[in-house]
Amino acid sequence: MLLFSVLAAATAPGLALLMYFYLKDRYESEPLHMVIKVFLLGFLVVLPVMIFQRGLLLWLGDNTLIQVFGISAGVEEFFKWFLLYHFIYNHTEFDEPYDGILYAAAISLGFATVENLLYAWAGHASVSMMLMRSLLPVSGHAMFGVMMGYYMGKAKFSEDWKSKYMLLLSLVLPWFWHGIYDLILTTISHDWIWFIIPLMAFLWYGGMAKISRANNRSPFRLFKREEKVNM
Repeated sequence: MLLFSVLAAATAPGLALLMYFYLKDRYESEPLHMVIKVFLLGFLVVLPVMIFQRGLLLWLGDNTLIQVFGISAGVEEFFKWFLLYHFIYNHTEFDEPYDGILYAAAISLGFATVENLLYAWAGHASVSMMLMRSLLPVSGHAMFGVMMGYYMGKAKFSEDWKSKYMLLLSLVLPWFWHGIYDLILTTISHDWIWFIIPLMAFLWYGGMAKISRANNRSPFRLFKREEKVNM
């Protein structure tokens, strides 16, 4: 019974946040099977990320900045970005800016859910510990995904140099903030909570603003207004 409770606590935050972002799509909901596929893609990317990180750690050593920005944040965000770009960016279902946020959040939450399950299995974590992880790593991955998807959505509906610039931001900004997040947890042993909570509040505030802006740029927004007028 305790094992079931821990496993439920490990998976529930990712699924709850995924549903939250899915319901935030105001104008043209994505096919649920597509969202689930991308969520499961986040499951599959964990193994190659772990192998790649292990290889880099043996090669580059355990320098804190290299480990935090290069091996941890760099590898994780690059793999998620790479899969999104090659599997989703040119997909026909990616037809409004918010879709970038939804799919990036989905792959990030899939990744975070597997991380949680591995932590629960290997570390014999308690329910309270898993709930704490839902407020930090899972929530953090969700916000890095929102950031990645927001700029990928802007790139999709921009042209020429601006599209390339936004695509670059969709990789660099999540990598940077993920690195800052990991740096706090790695280098501050006792008072980390006083740094991580303001960071998470900042990321959530910015994330909610990005969700609103992405929805407001939906090409389906005008169609919904016309439907209401005709009714």
